[in-house]
Amino acid sequence: MLYIRGQPEDYDGWRDLGCPGWGWDDVLPVYKRLERNERLAGERHGSDGPLPVSDPRYRHPLSLAYVRAAQQAGYRFNDDFNGAQQEGVGFYQTTTADGERQSAAKVFLRPLAGNANLKVVTDALVTSLTLENGAASGLSYTTRDGQNHTASAKAEVILAAGALTTPKLMMLSGLGPAAHLAEIGIPVIRDMPGVGQDLQDHVAAPLYALIRKPVSLLGEDRGVKALRHGIEYLLFRRGLLTSNVVESGGFFDTDGDGRPDVQFHVLPVMIENAEHGSVERHGMELNPCVLRPKSRGSVRLRSADASAPIRFTTGFLSHADDLALLLAGMKVARAILRQPALREVVREELAPGKADDLADEAIVDHIIRHAKTVYHPCGTCRMGTDDRAVVDPQLRVRGVPRLRIADASIMPRLTSGNTNAPAIMIGDRCADFILGTC
Repeated sequence: MLYIRGQPEDYDGWRDLGCPGWGWDDVLPVYKRLERNERLAGERHGSDGPLPVSDPRYRHPLSLAYVRAAQQAGYRFNDDFNGAQQEGVGFYQTTTADGERQSAAKVFLRPLAGNANLKVVTDALVTSLTLENGAASGLSYTTRDGQNHTASAKAEVILAAGALTTPKLMMLSGLGPAAHLAEIGIPVIRDMPGVGQDLQDHVAAPLYALIRKPVSLLGEDRGVKALRHGIEYLLFRRGLLTSNVVESGGFFDTDGDGRPDVQFHVLPVMIENAEHGSVERHGMELNPCVLRPKSRGSVRLRSADASAPIRFTTGFLSHADDLALLLAGMKVARAILRQPALREVVREELAPGKADDLADEAIVDHIIRHAKTVYHPCGTCRMGTDDRAVVDPQLRVRGVPRLRIADASIMPRLTSGNTNAPAIMIGDRCADFILGTC
């Protein structure tokens, strides 16, 4: 739900990589017309678009303590991470309204319910695109009852399955690296070496801190506490359930070049990983992540069976610069943790270690053991004009007529921040291209 566009240099970089029409001056008007910001307006913000953007209705005391401590450590307070300067610390705006998440489905699809031009099919598995004479003509899908179906396109097929599943569907349809498809036993319709390559994602590492009083989110989803939160939310639309959990954070320039390279996501709870859930101790996390990773991964098929999960690697920390940046970010986090505002609520640093002069080797060991995704995959069907680009600057799949891609897989480079807002912007630009309005 975090509303972060990234840095102007991100989009100017796309333009310079062979994507004309995607520079900052091109995408800013799209962001503005989409946005309905409850507080901000002017040259960089919209206030009457369809997508609500709001400030936190609830601020956890641990989030507040972090923001004060970061300022005590010398970092500026920033009340607009999408403003003229991204660097600084503060509270994130989110795509929410009245304490409720405003997903793309709610904002853009729900108002069209009942429209004769829209049919939504849920609980279905798309198995492949259908192609006629090399051009996209529709898709095949299976519903939960086991029935096979097809959907035909009169004009174009728009693929928006995300940076992991879009390349999967492309390859299942015979559009991908020829050698890999032959290995899987899928007839090659078009050899496209770039499909599934250049996987990029934000990698983070957690600093765990134990707190003095049991005020973290641990246990707040159970028993009487959960009931109280539910009643408060239903009756007054306020309280903990209006929080997106990652309320605060910031952007840091660790190498002094004037452009932030590390982002923080601060959690008022400790989470070991997605599989094991919360650490059963009251605490908080400061999570530095690498904003523009140099490491690359890939997406591949396990088999020609559409129901089989993909085989992919993130490539996390395969480039030494990414590990060095996480080390720098962790040092910033440890310095912030030792400021008065956090010392007041934090009992001790649980990991990577208690010592103020902890050796770099110990911090690196912690990073390698606990590094995790921030869930921002992109780049696997990247846009460009070179031979390995999958889509052109109007998001048309190169060499495959009547097929476009409109999701984060087309990003040539990962944006400097969360990918929620950029993905919505990409979808809106795709609509412009289809309609011929730009």
